[in-house]
Amino acid sequence: MSFSRVLQPRSIAVFGGREAEEVIRQCDRMQYLGEIWPVHPSKTEILGHKVYRSVEELPGSPDAAYVAVNRHLSIDIVRALAERGAGGAVCFATGYGEAGGEGVELQRRLLEASGDMPLLGPNCYGMLNYVDGAMLWPDQQGGSRVERGVAIVTMSSNVAFNLTMQRRGLPVSYVLSLGNKLKFDLHDAISTFAQQERVSAIGLYIEGISDPCAFEAAIAVARKLGKPVVALKSGRSAAAQKMALSHTASLSGSDELMNLLFERTGVARVHSLEALVEALKVLHLCGPLSGNRLGVMSTSGGDLSLIGDALEHTDLLMPALSPEGTERLAATLHERVVVGNPLDYQMFDWNDQPRMAETIDAFMADGFDMTISLLDFPRADLCDTASWEIAERALVQAAQRCPGKAAVMATLTDNMGEAVAQRLSAQGIVPLSGIDDGLAGLQAALTVGRAWTRLDYQSLLKNQPLRRDASLTLLDEAESKQLLAYHGVPVPQSAIAHSSAEAAAVAERLGFPVVVKALGVAHKTDVGGVQLNLHSGQAVAAAVEQMSALSSSFLIEKMIGGCVAELIVGVARDEQFGAYLVLGAGGILVELLKDSRSLLLPVTKPQVLEALQSLKCAPLFAGFRGRPRADLEAAAEAILGIAEFVQEHADAIAELDINPLMLLAEGRGVVAADALIRMVRPD
Repeated sequence: MSFSRVLQPRSIAVFGGREAEEVIRQCDRMQYLGEIWPVHPSKTEILGHKVYRSVEELPGSPDAAYVAVNRHLSIDIVRALAERGAGGAVCFATGYGEAGGEGVELQRRLLEASGDMPLLGPNCYGMLNYVDGAMLWPDQQGGSRVERGVAIVTMSSNVAFNLTMQRRGLPVSYVLSLGNKLKFDLHDAISTFAQQERVSAIGLYIEGISDPCAFEAAIAVARKLGKPVVALKSGRSAAAQKMALSHTASLSGSDELMNLLFERTGVARVHSLEALVEALKVLHLCGPLSGNRLGVMSTSGGDLSLIGDALEHTDLLMPALSPEGTERLAATLHERVVVGNPLDYQMFDWNDQPRMAETIDAFMADGFDMTISLLDFPRADLCDTASWEIAERALVQAAQRCPGKAAVMATLTDNMGEAVAQRLSAQGIVPLSGIDDGLAGLQAALTVGRAWTRLDYQSLLKNQPLRRDASLTLLDEAESKQLLAYHGVPVPQSAIAHSSAEAAAVAERLGFPVVVKALGVAHKTDVGGVQLNLHSGQAVAAAVEQMSALSSSFLIEKMIGGCVAELIVGVARDEQFGAYLVLGAGGILVELLKDSRSLLLPVTKPQVLEALQSLKCAPLFAGFRGRPRADLEAAAEAILGIAEFVQEHADAIAELDINPLMLLAEGRGVVAADALIRMVRPD
């Protein structure tokens, strides 16, 4: 299904009253050059355009249609448009799937009526095309025509409306509101806009992702075509998740898993609309950053202190100048200026554009990944800005001579006016509004740049719902360990006994010390279903007698000593992502430390090792206080075996819990000391 006719329409049919009239008004205001065909039952002319009575009366098959009538009539119009061969339609009406009840059936009928015709919505404002002036939009909007800019895709029409009103100098080529995503989802929008030459980068405001695998594939398309993606994902809080569900009925999903998906695909995540705009400015003008080395200059030590503090929350650095750079810069500065990075160049050459350009040129020549000039412009309505414009021109002059990337950053958003931002952008200088938002934008560009250099990219495991052809079974510890051992996870030597005498004989055969566990008992430790470190057949027999009220089957295992650290390795399920891994501090520390990391599947060994090293308990792995180093390589291999098992049975495993996975000293391996699996029983 191609969205190309709707994206760049040569003709637009418009249905409805007030909202439809606003579509026409906005198209006229943006000097749209295509045909506009209003359809209304009684009017003969709307804003100077001839009115038609029905789809059948239109002079041709419209490339795009805006349907702004009630939800019942919308279905009939969409059907008529599909039969006429229209390029696609925007359905503005609400009261479909998001409303529940009758709306669910109406949405099904709307989908059926649309046939093979592309449909945007329902329950959405639509799309703004600022490169052609096609405004499929029922309200005011604050954008301007551009030759090239970013595409913004949102799951909220009001957020889309607000973003059109930004005055930060961001050139926007398209704005799209998805609504109920009946036929055109987030991944469709990403793929579509990535293929547009007039799109430089893609910004997302999202509440949930209905198909993570399709999202991943769409981001891969964007990456291949050199279109970076930055996302603002709501739903970090329980309140936000509740609002997302009540507003659009879209899935918010686990926020941690969303982060993992973004990291995996190279999407930079930001946490505010302001940071989204700043990130898109950087990506539009500079693309992804290849490094984190910033050169920062100002006439004020106070400004430099503020940015220095703010940098602590990012991966961005202000490295010292090279000896050559120090010498080169000293030759251009006043003798009382201290040469360094950051550079407080003071006011000695403030009104001397050639001298300032020479200084900036010498500074930029040290090869920073981004050079920032902190410059707050005075209010143009009350103040004389001439001196600041000299500083601006000096930076532009230097940047034109140097190959590096450059930005002007205002410490306060109010001090970077739209006219200044647009003027800087036209010269290839990034206009950053505010220290925190500006640095968030640079961090986003760095995140994308780093991700694009990774070579360990793997396609996400498709979400496979649990099979419904059989009931779930909680496997006992012996069955669970047998399955894990088959997939390469080391488990203790063991055997099952059904009496005290048999247990004693098994223990003699395994060799002491041993562990006795009652099988089929939940929370064994709490109810006396485990006894450790037994050194005789008599002790084993006594343990079985004591547990006889709990179970009729007992697992006798060889006792494992020399544990350096304990992990929990689990598998959980998410409605959107399916099965995923959880790693964390194990044993009795699980609930106390709440120290864990999640991993989407499939997973690589480097990803497992990185996750292990990120845990709070990671110092235990490196020989804490003279203890032996843990065998992390063996731990990673065991976890990869667990991942393989889950991938092979992704539609059958509901839960998996290994606690603890005992890490022995380096070279001695690991052992799964306890394990339980809840799954559809394997054949």
